[in-house]
Amino acid sequence: MTATALPVALLGGLCAVGASLGFSLNDMAIKFLSGAYPLHQVVLIRSVIALAIMLAVVIPFSGGYGILRTRMPGKHVLRGCFIVMANMTYFIALAAMPIADATAIFFVSPLVIALFSIVFLGETVGPRRWTAIGLGLSGVVVMIRPGTDAFTPIALLPLLAATAYAGLHTMTRHIGLRETAATMATYSQFTFLGFSIVFGLIAGRGDFLPADAGPSMDFLLRGWIWPQWRDVPFFCLAGIGTALGGLLIAQAYRLCEAALVAPLEYVAMPMAIVWGVAVFGEWPDLVSWIGITLILGAGIYLIWRETRNTG
Repeated sequence: MTATALPVALLGGLCAVGASLGFSLNDMAIKFLSGAYPLHQVVLIRSVIALAIMLAVVIPFSGGYGILRTRMPGKHVLRGCFIVMANMTYFIALAAMPIADATAIFFVSPLVIALFSIVFLGETVGPRRWTAIGLGLSGVVVMIRPGTDAFTPIALLPLLAATAYAGLHTMTRHIGLRETAATMATYSQFTFLGFSIVFGLIAGRGDFLPADAGPSMDFLLRGWIWPQWRDVPFFCLAGIGTALGGLLIAQAYRLCEAALVAPLEYVAMPMAIVWGVAVFGEWPDLVSWIGITLILGAGIYLIWRETRNTG
């Protein structure tokens, strides 16, 4: 790695870690709200808050509103479809699963991203990066523990979310050659806003909710209700988290190869454990801590190798 490339790799890595913090706050807030509000309502309010942050704060300091002009509207729409699918399937899973379990299953995404980066972006993944990815994934396997309650039909939703997430960031790497991170993050929020409005108009009264719906279907199809004041801080956390996370992760994938950024997102795993303990009373056991250690070790190892040599 050259001296000029080193700061770029470090900046991209820091952006990935910051994005993981933002998304982790968002996940915690949405899981908290999932017991009372429909998913489309949470996403709508979250997107309004995030768009207000982007349009009032981020865009003016990122080159002005002119950066929202794009020659690639179709690619932004495709990227938006990936991000909506990734978020919706993951959030539905959160309503019925411990946040740590859902996060652990979701983290098959770095391997998929690495594969997509080879097939669609022509990137080279060296043995050290594969080692870091493999180490992190082994930690995920430890967390999931095949044969336990993690393997339910609901557990397939984080796997679907992981695949859509890989497609999202393959598109981010491609679009990011011409578009800024602020532009991509803003269009993402417009996509969420449009989706939640359409979904709310169709299913917002709860007419499609079956009588025997489980937590996930209840979260998806229950009717709209007026927000309670006590829940406003969690709506704000979701909006701030998704705005911060969307901006930073787009910048990370613009600056660095997908196979480098993806393993750094593993830091969301210990964050999920913290929220599970502090907010939802979901205490990890010894095996879970072993998995967390492997996941953290993968990220630390990758950062250390990237700052010393090529991967």
